[in-house]
Amino acid sequence: MIYRDFQDLKLSALGFGAMRLPVVDGDDGAIDEPRALAMVDFAMEHGINYYDTAWGYHSGNSELVMGRALARYPRESFYLATKFPGYDLANMPKVEEIFERQLEKTGMEYFDFYLFHNVCEMNIDAYLDPQFGIYDYLVKQREAGRICHLGFSAHGSVEVMRRFLEAYGKDMEFCQIQLNYLDWEFQDARGKVELLKEWGIPVWVMEPVRGGKLANLSEANAAKLNAARPDEEPVAWAFRFLQGIPEVVVTLSGMSNMEQLEANIATYETERPLTDEERATLQEVVDDMLGQGTVPCTACHYCTSHCPQGLDIPFLLAMYNQMQVTGKGDFIAPMALSSLSADKQPSACIGCGSCAAVCPQQIDIPGTLADFAAKLGQ
Repeated sequence: MIYRDFQDLKLSALGFGAMRLPVVDGDDGAIDEPRALAMVDFAMEHGINYYDTAWGYHSGNSELVMGRALARYPRESFYLATKFPGYDLANMPKVEEIFERQLEKTGMEYFDFYLFHNVCEMNIDAYLDPQFGIYDYLVKQREAGRICHLGFSAHGSVEVMRRFLEAYGKDMEFCQIQLNYLDWEFQDARGKVELLKEWGIPVWVMEPVRGGKLANLSEANAAKLNAARPDEEPVAWAFRFLQGIPEVVVTLSGMSNMEQLEANIATYETERPLTDEERATLQEVVDDMLGQGTVPCTACHYCTSHCPQGLDIPFLLAMYNQMQVTGKGDFIAPMALSSLSADKQPSACIGCGSCAAVCPQQIDIPGTLADFAAKLGQ
């Protein structure tokens, strides 16, 4: 196992994500505990020492199962991370209640790593609102030794992350972002890494294979990667891409079965970052994936000056592309759009065509926004 330095710790470069544990009969809330424990045992035996869970994973059962799984090992042999569930605004006044319950659920006296969960457009104002006392409470828990290291995870934009850092950055020790070769430019993961680098904050990776999407490429794209590295499966390319980003400390993978765990551990036995030529090949794959069903908006903003509704068309098209690439299970686009008033939603487009008339990419913007509104059920 490869290890990375974080302050005075040595963390396994591959972390065990507990959001996609094996389940019974497809019921996400019914974790197959014997299989999950066997996976934790295998991970421990093969050098993984970082385990990541959260309040809402597996309908609240992930923290319970991971607590029982890790309780069988000496406390100093692993690092456990969990998060304050700010993705639900109803939780904002409950930080103390939730934190205490998380300690009970996991059976722990302290958390090695604790995060503000999912900082995004929907909740940034609430996270920054002092009336809820979230920041003050969590800093006090760190001072008391009940949190060893405090950080945050983010699915929001670079601008949202910057707002959070300007308020709390001096106390943030790490940040977890969605980072993979598809989202390097598509979701501006590169910009997020650069922002964190400016603040001296190391990067934790979530969604390294984008929920399995990068493990299930088309035959043509898989063949391109196999031709360049015949000795590695296409899924390994996702991890090798991340090995070439020096700011990355821990890469979390939500593994659902022993086969995935074994394959990922095998990948993290060696450092084999991509060469420039291999990155060029990977970019061909990315271009092909993003070319299917997305619109070629370059965010030039010519359209916005001609929109009588004052819509942020580049932002809306970016969220449309996000949903097109991810599919029906996408939550990022609806989450980001929830920060907009009804008169700024895709459905507010009146179809006048003024925007399309000045679009250098000749995008059918009214048609695209109408399709987007339909997909959102607006």
